[in-house]
Amino acid sequence: MEGMLELDVLIYPDEVRFATPDDLREWELETASQSPTPAVRLFVALYPYNPAAMSPNTETAAEELPFVPGQIIKVIGDKDSDGFYHGESGGLSGYVPSNLVAEVPVDNEYVKYHLMQQGFLPVENAGPSAQPDPSDTSSIPDDVVVRRMVTLFEYDPWESSPNVDSEAELGFRAGDIIYVFGDMDQDGFYYGDLHGRRGLVPSNYLEPLPWN
Repeated sequence: MEGMLELDVLIYPDEVRFATPDDLREWELETASQSPTPAVRLFVALYPYNPAAMSPNTETAAEELPFVPGQIIKVIGDKDSDGFYHGESGGLSGYVPSNLVAEVPVDNEYVKYHLMQQGFLPVENAGPSAQPDPSDTSSIPDDVVVRRMVTLFEYDPWESSPNVDSEAELGFRAGDIIYVFGDMDQDGFYYGDLHGRRGLVPSNYLEPLPWN
């Protein structure tokens, strides 16, 4: 109906009154503070990227993030319709092409913080041309699934192994890429490949990585 005003009303246990502009501002601030914060995800760069020379979007290349292989990138939110994430790394922020990075699926906040502080993961094996060939499954049954994983911590079997036959295990650095064959055994170990060396790997030192 013309001429009628719409007013917000606040209802309390002991009073009912019209909302003032200050009430509305306070309500908006409280609502904003209760909005869920997007989860932070970590990605590792698989290839070098120089937006000025490589970006498909020449007009917006300055808004993209340059990086080198192994660089850890903090991403908030999902990729956009053009296939770009928005990320931060090395004090810079910008758009990141999703086909040049891989997510490091780690949920532990301490490990996530440690990786962000570390800033880099060695990825000399990243990318189809540089990875050890996971199809080289000599002595591996045909029905065994091959998975790609990243090591979270350094491991020296001679110092850290709980097993007497530690020579059957692989030693590795944090950030190495290991291909594991099949499921974890009853002792919590995978059988894996690192740079052509094969042996047992403790599962609690690993996080899965997606295939690209």
